[in-house]
Amino acid sequence: MKTKLITLLLSGLALSMAAASEPLTLRVMTFNIHHGEGIDGRLDLERIARVITDARADLVGLQEVDRGVERTQRRDIPTELARLTGLAVRFESNLPHQGGEYGNAVLSRFPVKTSRNTRFRAPRPGEQRGFQEVTVQVGGRELLFINTHLDFRSGDEERLASVDELRLAVTAAGSKPVIAAGDFNAVPGSAPILRLAEFLRDAWPAVGKGQGFTIPVRKPVRRIDYLWYTPGALTPMSAAVISTNASDHLPVLVEFRLN
Repeated sequence: MKTKLITLLLSGLALSMAAASEPLTLRVMTFNIHHGEGIDGRLDLERIARVITDARADLVGLQEVDRGVERTQRRDIPTELARLTGLAVRFESNLPHQGGEYGNAVLSRFPVKTSRNTRFRAPRPGEQRGFQEVTVQVGGRELLFINTHLDFRSGDEERLASVDELRLAVTAAGSKPVIAAGDFNAVPGSAPILRLAEFLRDAWPAVGKGQGFTIPVRKPVRRIDYLWYTPGALTPMSAAVISTNASDHLPVLVEFRLN
C-alpha cells in the first residue's frame, strides 16, 4: 500500500512538472473601438463584444473608450464591455470629454496584478494621450501588457517623443515579457515605427499574411494598429486582421506562445 501511494504521488508530481513546462498560448487583440460606434453610425456595444468573444481573445487593448460621455448616452462603456465579454477590465482616462472621461481600456481573462496609467508629455498643445501598463498573471508568470493610442497629427515629433517614453517602460520591465498594443497612427517604415523596432518586435511581419491594413474599414489601405512583443519569452504563432463594421478601425488578433 505504501509503495503504491508513493508511486501515485510521484506520477502526480511528474504530470504537474510536465504541465508546468508546456508552453502557454494567449490570444491578444488591439482594437480602436471609436467609442463603440460602427461605420453605420450606430452605438452598438454588443457588436463590439461579439468581435472580442468570437475571436476568443484573452487580452484586449481598447482605444477611444468613453465613460459617462454625452455622445455615448453617458454609458460606462468599459464596464459594459467587461460584463458582455466576461473579462476583467481596467480603464484609464486621459482627458475629460462632454461631462465624462475618454481614454483607453484593457480587458483581461488573466488575473490583473497591477495597473497604472502614464500621460504622455506633449511637445505641442492638443488631445492628451497616454499609455496603460497592466501586469497580468499568466501561467504563474507575470506579463506586462502596454496599451496606447498615439497622436494622429502630421509631423512625427510627438509620436517619436511618445515612443521614447514607451521605451523607458519596456526597459523598466526588465526580464518580464512585454506585449504592446495600440493605434500608433504611423505606417510601417515611418520614423516612429522604426524607433519602436529598436526595442520591440512587430508581430505582423513574423506570422501575418498580406499587408495587415486596418483602415479604412471598407477598403483598408493603411496599417496603423499593431501588436509588439519582446522576443525570447514570447513567440507569435498566428496573426489576423478581423473584418467587422463595428468601428472605424479593424481589430488585429495575434496568438502568442509564452515560452
